[in-house]
Amino acid sequence: MSKRNPRVLVFDSGVGGFSVAACIHRTLPGAELLYVADNAGFPYGDQPEQVVIERCCSLIEACVQETSCDVIVIACNTASTVVLPHLRARTEIPVVGVVPAIKPASQCTVNRKIGVLATPATVKRPYLDELIRDFASDCEVVRLGDPNLVRWAEELVSGQEPKQPLLNDVLLPFQQRGVDTVVLGCTHYPLLLPWFRESLPGVKFWVDSGQAIARRVEYLLQNAGCMPVPEAPEELAGAVVRTACFSGPAPAGIARFLEGMGMPVADVKSHWPDSK
Repeated sequence: MSKRNPRVLVFDSGVGGFSVAACIHRTLPGAELLYVADNAGFPYGDQPEQVVIERCCSLIEACVQETSCDVIVIACNTASTVVLPHLRARTEIPVVGVVPAIKPASQCTVNRKIGVLATPATVKRPYLDELIRDFASDCEVVRLGDPNLVRWAEELVSGQEPKQPLLNDVLLPFQQRGVDTVVLGCTHYPLLLPWFRESLPGVKFWVDSGQAIARRVEYLLQNAGCMPVPEAPEELAGAVVRTACFSGPAPAGIARFLEGMGMPVADVKSHWPDSK
């Protein structure tokens, strides 16, 4: 059995993965969180697949060499679709990916009308077609992919809130089609949930993958003998995130943003790993 607290590395192209990290923290409050954001390569939807694979794998490997971890979470839908088999071939550490939560959405919708809110790249990918065919073939599924949503979520870090009328316009097709369940198919989107609820008060269920990922991480840690502990180690002085590394400049206000999420960070690094 491990004598130290379990460590979980969460990777994303930006700050969206913090929504997943928050779910992991709620499930495993004693786990140490490492966060790596490839914001120099953001957004991944505009990058060739081979570039995404190499950037993800090299940054994650650099983090693991610097600080050992027990589970790796790819908290990015775009990266998960292309990186997982390559990363798993390069490490013995368990790797967890994220996919749009079509299955749980199909289990909770009442009127069988589901909205899938994702990035433009995700709504076009064949794997989304497969998820809908496998788990929601009896549902009407409305897809929305807007390039502005991820940017608006990133801007929250600096205190800039999205304009509600613009969000209302983006989400209008869901209202027109009467969906009662919306899948948040990008890890950035839970950060915008208060504005989404304002736009669509008639939606009964908002579904994302964060809690399912947290349960999977908990299972893997227990299976590896890294039993969850109730508190973070004293050396972190109350911080939840041990370190947050950004391949580009760290977003202004990131420490304050994480404090507001209930996940204070001990150390923030910019232009990592070149500047370490």
